[in-house]
Amino acid sequence: MDNLSREEAKKRIADLTQQINYYNYLYYQEDTSEISDFEFDQLLEELISLEQHYPEFLSEDSPSQRVGGTVTKIFETAEHSVRMLSLGNTYSEEELKAFDERVAKGLGHRNYSYFCELKFDGVAISLVYENGKLVRAVTRGDGYRGDVVTENVKTIRNIPLSVTGKDIPEHFEVRGEVFLPRKEFDKINKQRLENGDPPLANPRNAASGTLKMQDSTIVAKRRLNCYFYQLLGSDIGVSKQYEAISRLEKWGFNVSPTYKKCRDITAVLAYIDEWREKRFRMPVDTDGVVLKVNDYEQQDELGYTAKIPRWAIAYKYQAESAMTGLLSITYQVGRTGAITPVANLSPVSLAGTTVKRASLHNANEIERLDIHEGDQVLVEKGGEIIPKITSVVLDERKAGSKPITYITHCPECGTLLERKEGEAKHFCPNADQCPPQVLGRIEHFVSKRALDIDSLGTERIRALINHGYVSTAADLYDLPQREADLLGLEVTDDQYTRCSEGFLFILLKKALYALTEGISQKEIENFLEAHEEVAQMDKLHRFQDFIQESGKKVRENQKRVEIFVSILKESAFDAIEDYVPVPVVFAAMGAVEETLTDELKNIFRSKNTVHDILVNSGLKFEDEFINKAKKLKGSTFQAGVIKNMMDGIEASKNQPFPKVLFALGIRNIGENTALLLADHFKTIDRLRLASDEELLEINGVGETLVSSIKQYFSQKQNLEIIDRLKSHGLQFETKDEPKTLESTKLEGKKILASGKLNHFKRDEIIDFVQSHGGIYSKSVSKNLDFIIEGEDMGPSKKEKAQKLGIKLISEKEFLQMIS
Repeated sequence: MDNLSREEAKKRIADLTQQINYYNYLYYQEDTSEISDFEFDQLLEELISLEQHYPEFLSEDSPSQRVGGTVTKIFETAEHSVRMLSLGNTYSEEELKAFDERVAKGLGHRNYSYFCELKFDGVAISLVYENGKLVRAVTRGDGYRGDVVTENVKTIRNIPLSVTGKDIPEHFEVRGEVFLPRKEFDKINKQRLENGDPPLANPRNAASGTLKMQDSTIVAKRRLNCYFYQLLGSDIGVSKQYEAISRLEKWGFNVSPTYKKCRDITAVLAYIDEWREKRFRMPVDTDGVVLKVNDYEQQDELGYTAKIPRWAIAYKYQAESAMTGLLSITYQVGRTGAITPVANLSPVSLAGTTVKRASLHNANEIERLDIHEGDQVLVEKGGEIIPKITSVVLDERKAGSKPITYITHCPECGTLLERKEGEAKHFCPNADQCPPQVLGRIEHFVSKRALDIDSLGTERIRALINHGYVSTAADLYDLPQREADLLGLEVTDDQYTRCSEGFLFILLKKALYALTEGISQKEIENFLEAHEEVAQMDKLHRFQDFIQESGKKVRENQKRVEIFVSILKESAFDAIEDYVPVPVVFAAMGAVEETLTDELKNIFRSKNTVHDILVNSGLKFEDEFINKAKKLKGSTFQAGVIKNMMDGIEASKNQPFPKVLFALGIRNIGENTALLLADHFKTIDRLRLASDEELLEINGVGETLVSSIKQYFSQKQNLEIIDRLKSHGLQFETKDEPKTLESTKLEGKKILASGKLNHFKRDEIIDFVQSHGGIYSKSVSKNLDFIIEGEDMGPSKKEKAQKLGIKLISEKEFLQMIS
């Protein structure tokens, strides 16, 4: 970068800006990607770095201005220039025709048309532009006033920060719907379930909550999107809704690709039918169609009631429901130990997708629904995305079926579950040994902000835990002595699940691949995808026909699958769509008896992968079976991966004491607190032996933190882990290296920087202040000598500073002070 000339840097910044804007357009408006998230982030990081080196080439609408960084504690409110009204709803064609009659009566003729588009389930937003630049973003609020969320909205990558071109009004307002795309919502919920948190109910609530987050950096990571549907202003140069939307499109605003001008109500009804099924292909949830009288003068003539316009209405599609059979209930353990029951269902088509599973939330929900084994249940999609069981079809209940009994022991580690008074969730109390809970702690230990072992991702850690190599952070440093044993371990475990009794299940596609010869895994995947809506046993029967059509070792393959199906039918295992019991697969391949002994039952409950069974179960298997069983395994640790892991583990021993202290995961000790404690006590032993009074003397340490520290050091296993980490060479004391100050011009002064600075990154300003003898503070308090006011300083922080009488200086004044 230092070798680039100014002209080369300018050209590279322009090229990167063009590339990033293009990829943003594809992702947010075409719902597609040409590069990975990692590659996109690399381009963005390069752009940010170049703009920091050459700030004269930084434009206000650069993609780098969308990464966030502002923290807003209190959102201001602003009044809407034109009230943001809600619409009346209708659920039937008759009511829609009645609405059309009221329009005709109000205008006195039928010389009008409608503008139609899908109604998206998001959060209404108003954007105000002045001289082509976005100056304010306000939520709907009560329709009269809303919250100012400008900094958060600027992180939404398909919202123009500035608009250029012909016919741009000096002042105009655009209204739209902010939403969270389905795939982003699914990512968030997957992470929440893994962490033991309840899933978010629907994308709309998630979008609303995201818009009101205090840290815009987090908002940027959520990848919100927006469709715009209204243009307002005193001189916008259009007289019809269709023209307004076309103009917004021309100016670069993301409008719904579903809009259409309909000549009359008959065309509107045809539009509604056209999108009844097609709407499920959209990247966002939809719940209906909005129709508006197209002409603005006719809209004014029709006017408003007290609450809604007379010229627009929303037609709502009925929530789709389907009946299907309950196959079984399995239980997922989150990283905090929370248990979430999941209903496994016979596949059923619902709202454009095939539903096979639904969350049951907790024991109370199972009891409320009064679910019995083998029940037929009604399933709906809450918010059009999360399948939920709404009721049991009692007329279909089989005589003598038993009520579902909630499990008593953890399906991962066998520990007796606990349920605290007043709480709905059951928890596994075995935090030290339960694999999902161990995973959460190790992930924190190796994270970038802690020991930064980036070669140890979630799947690799999970594999090491599942195979018994790791149960504490200290175990990571024993791995170099066991390096040879790691070769061949299965890394991915998404191909496995467990039934309610804890038996190991594997993906059906892997089982069929291992049971047959000459048929590729891709061919099996294609077959299963084509028969996704078919129940599993029927699917297996059809697979026999598929083998015949393939012409590949037909007799041998059909025989093995026939044996497998026969054993599966006779077994008493839970039914889980897409998965089959590993013991049944082993029995069909002749490796174990069909009737399991207690010893075999224990093996198939306690082992976590096929590799684990083959290597660590103590069973003797024929070489022929071992070769076939390799087809069951997922991806495995290879030599290069293992070397990277070992290098990362070795390098982590050089991390300073504050990072090690943070990595230990002591409750309530964040990065800043770890720095504070490490700087004050210098060693882990002095911190461990500190009295309550000594701890409370430190500014920023309170009773809650003291309690957490005391509790952590009172547990013998924690002290043992620290001793083992010490023996491996990790840093548990601060090395006092003499600091050479550049000057003492800030000696004794307490300083805070707020907003965006042009000459410093966030960490650089801290080092700079300290290098000139100053003390950097991270919050506004009366003890501050002054605040460096950067661009876009948070209004609440500025207001608090002014109330406390703290001096605000510009970045230029600050640099002059130093020079």
